[in-house]
Amino acid sequence: MARRKPETLSKAKLAFYIVSSTLLITFSFYGYQICFTPNVLVDKENRTFRIEKGTTYRQVLKDLYDKGFINDAVSFGFLARLKDYDKRVHPGQFALERNMTNLAGIAVLMGNDQVPVRVTFNNIRLVAELGPRITKNTTVTPQEFDEAVDRFVKNNQEGFTKENILSMFIPNTYEVYFNITADELVQRMHEEYEKFWTEERKQKAQAIGLTPIQVNILASIVRAEASKEEEAPIIAGLYLNRLKRDIALQADPTLVFAVGDFSLKRVLNVHKEVDSPYNTYTHTGLPPGPINMPGILFINSVLNAEQHGYIYMCAKEDFSGAHNFATNLTDHNRNAAKYQKALSIEIRKGREARREATPANEARKKKNN
Repeated sequence: MARRKPETLSKAKLAFYIVSSTLLITFSFYGYQICFTPNVLVDKENRTFRIEKGTTYRQVLKDLYDKGFINDAVSFGFLARLKDYDKRVHPGQFALERNMTNLAGIAVLMGNDQVPVRVTFNNIRLVAELGPRITKNTTVTPQEFDEAVDRFVKNNQEGFTKENILSMFIPNTYEVYFNITADELVQRMHEEYEKFWTEERKQKAQAIGLTPIQVNILASIVRAEASKEEEAPIIAGLYLNRLKRDIALQADPTLVFAVGDFSLKRVLNVHKEVDSPYNTYTHTGLPPGPINMPGILFINSVLNAEQHGYIYMCAKEDFSGAHNFATNLTDHNRNAAKYQKALSIEIRKGREARREATPANEARKKKNN
């Protein structure tokens, strides 16, 4: 059998060495590129990338590419799989920076250091209305939030019930993480409530004979009555006077809440007969819960209520939304008569205006002209 010449073996080894070296250099260069060459937001501004709950790895990769976060999806995806990110996708809002490498970008998406989102809520009447508002920028669903609230109510030792739990939520704008859980969100709001109720505020509440929850309930009534914010401390003082004298509050907004018709513009005698603990005409003291979510201004108005002798109020006859206040029934009836007279005149003017606007009158006017 003929032996291969030494020269032939040497050439084969040389060729193998050259090919191997070339491949090694090529793969090393590619490896360096996919790890350390910018591929995230190349020459673009810093942006946040949001991953919704339940999003798959494939969808994340597609969103990153389609929304212009990465230039090369293949290299990013290859390295992401090597780092096992395809098995560890989690929701959140992440800060990706200009000219990030794949390694750096994947590290951000795999980490827990997220960009907070803002949750804002106000102008709420019912807990059912709160869920969709407070969970809007999070992965929590309104139903999950409601269930977490129910759990909190069952387990708390601070006097929160299903009727007054709305008083725990101080309307404001808060920062939370996008992937916060429902129970964490409720707990965060409880922490904010505790921060709000400082020792100074607690002492002021004690001085007027109310608990923080009761202050919130009264503040919700003041908020509904005070069309003019500057009147809020006066109205708060009026209701405190009634509470101290054990006089029914007789607050019309509580009847609207009891009836459940928030489009109601005018409370009639029939509404005063509704059988409800929120009927402050038939029940003395405060209702069992707030009738809306009062802002900080109205809570402070109760805590810093104006001291006076008023126990009656009536809308002013100029329909400005302001009130005439009285210390006795005689003056109150006088104020009420002025308002009723002005209201009757307005109603008569309205009827005359509608009558003048009928098609027959319009046709007659055109004929005379």
